[in-house]
Amino acid sequence: MASPWTSWAIAALATAGVILRPFAWPECVWAVSGAVLLVALGLLTPQDALTGLTKGTDVYLFLTGMMLLSELARQEGLFDWLAARAARMAKGSPTRLFTLVFAVGTLVTIFLSNDATAVVLTPAVAAAARAAKAEQPLPYLFTCALIANAASFVLPISNPANLVIYGSHMPPLLQFLPHYALPSALSIGTTYIVLGWTQRRALRQHISAAIDVPALPPAGKMAAFGIAATAAVLLTASGAGIPLGLPTFLAGAATAILVLTRSTCGALEVMKTISWGVLPLVAGLFVLVQSLAKTGVTASLSNLLRHAVHNAPTLAAWGSGTALAIGCNLVNNLPAGLIAGRVVEMAQVPEPVRTAVLIGVDLGPNLSVTGSLATILWLTALRREGHHVSAWQFLKLGALVMPPALVLAVAGVFVLR
Repeated sequence: MASPWTSWAIAALATAGVILRPFAWPECVWAVSGAVLLVALGLLTPQDALTGLTKGTDVYLFLTGMMLLSELARQEGLFDWLAARAARMAKGSPTRLFTLVFAVGTLVTIFLSNDATAVVLTPAVAAAARAAKAEQPLPYLFTCALIANAASFVLPISNPANLVIYGSHMPPLLQFLPHYALPSALSIGTTYIVLGWTQRRALRQHISAAIDVPALPPAGKMAAFGIAATAAVLLTASGAGIPLGLPTFLAGAATAILVLTRSTCGALEVMKTISWGVLPLVAGLFVLVQSLAKTGVTASLSNLLRHAVHNAPTLAAWGSGTALAIGCNLVNNLPAGLIAGRVVEMAQVPEPVRTAVLIGVDLGPNLSVTGSLATILWLTALRREGHHVSAWQFLKLGALVMPPALVLAVAGVFVLR
């Protein structure tokens, strides 16, 4: 029997490839290559690989719907219109523009998910920076990535990882909110303060106050309506305990049909410009996690957590939340959430521990570019807009922003208990 170390090594190398992108190859190449290598070496059976792939079905549908909505909005000028409106509201103040972007990002994350913030908002913010003639657009673009994770545990729909952690045991919305309201407020507030402090020099730059707002065509208005309707659909689905993937996909498809009836763009043109490489990237990550589960990692971790909770519940919450906050940067938070969800279910942990685990999975990815799918989607959106952020550049910022937000958010779990 092959040593589990071989599977762990392949998973680690594949993840490193996703982070570092050697030879400038797309992230999906490394994730898929690692998955294929595991099967080719007999470390994972084709059936187990297929099981891993199918676990991501809801995520694939969710992402497809969101990417479709984003591309339609971009092509129909909705982003340019929103960007010009935001730049005009800033009235020449870079700090006001930063605050506006942060506030909008918070709302989009809460009601449309962190992936939507990365996919939908990032191009709009890039356009806003261009419209305002900002010499340094990165402070505004970093906001999209960091708030996408910092605000992602306000509602169950704010992050697909939330559904993974709770599985079929997701509490009703009115029970979920009290658990996470204070930790979310602390996470969002701390992220705003620390990020603003790190970007204080860049936010002294001059930006233009003379902004022309273009007219929004009928197809653009239809795209805006589709995004708003999708938010309502997701809230309804979440309240009813329905997985979000299919409703998001159907909402995106319905919006596409309506928009294309009024658009000068063809369906093929829209399909060509969507970043489809995200889907095999996610699929590869799910297979990598399946291989780790087959090595017995899940059972060992559940025993360890059960023992820790028995001896010191509060310390177990802090330890598990912190460990996951760091660990999800090594394997991405969706796969880490899959493992963590199974571990907490097997260990039958008390609610504060589960809450800390979810906070670690959601907020921890603000440390590195590989921490969450939302951040990877953000990087993809940046490249399309002609901007580049290295893994080291993001890590230096994340090392300042994420830890204080994590500490205060986890501390908030215990304030009202």
